[in-house]
Amino acid sequence: MYKINLNCDLGEGAAFDNRIIPLINSANIACGFHAGDHAMMEATARLCIDNNVDIGAHTGYPDKENFGRTNLDVTPEQVYDYTLTQLKALGDIVGKDKIVHIKPHGAMYNQAAKSKELSDAIVAAITDYNKNLILMALSGSQMIKSAREKGLKYASEVFADRAYEADGSLRARSLENSMITDEDLAVERVIKMVKTGKVVAYTGEEIDIEAHSVCVHGDSEKAFTFVKKLNEAFSQNDIKTVGLIEAIK
Repeated sequence: MYKINLNCDLGEGAAFDNRIIPLINSANIACGFHAGDHAMMEATARLCIDNNVDIGAHTGYPDKENFGRTNLDVTPEQVYDYTLTQLKALGDIVGKDKIVHIKPHGAMYNQAAKSKELSDAIVAAITDYNKNLILMALSGSQMIKSAREKGLKYASEVFADRAYEADGSLRARSLENSMITDEDLAVERVIKMVKTGKVVAYTGEEIDIEAHSVCVHGDSEKAFTFVKKLNEAFSQNDIKTVGLIEAIK
């Protein structure tokens, strides 16, 4: 039997978090910088606890105006501070030991995926806060390499609804065909990634990919339906959805 973790970005103000949470394994809770606030973090965390869903910190740039999706000219020191501040904010609500993982958001995620300096800063902040946390990051990215170098646990993340470039990076949202809008195609791609460790890039070639966890974006109106379709496809393909700790074993 194959296994995969199903994660979703939540606590960002969408109206259907309470419908999605029972259907996933891990929730990435916005920590107030790119979206969310104390009350939203608290409410989302309570839903996770009630549904036995792993809690993760979704850490982004302090840029609510652009939902944290605009690249900023930041220093490693700033990224370290942003990461540590948001981890502490969530930890103060749920307790440090209740946080299972951390997943950077948006522009921070994409910039750190290619920058050793930013990745090292994120890993340093995580280690200083709680060295037992799992860093969830793009498969094959610099963040994965930095975590591995520093002995930090990591989970390689893949995306159901995003196109990939030939180098394994995500196709920029500003470019055409960056999003996979056909739900059946997206599900088919996920099954292929889990079973074969391969995905077809935007340019047509098949590339290697490591899949510990698959992301569904919670800010999409179709997220609830898509999560249900994924779970149905997993059942039909002998794929078990598991917590993140089990997924990375």
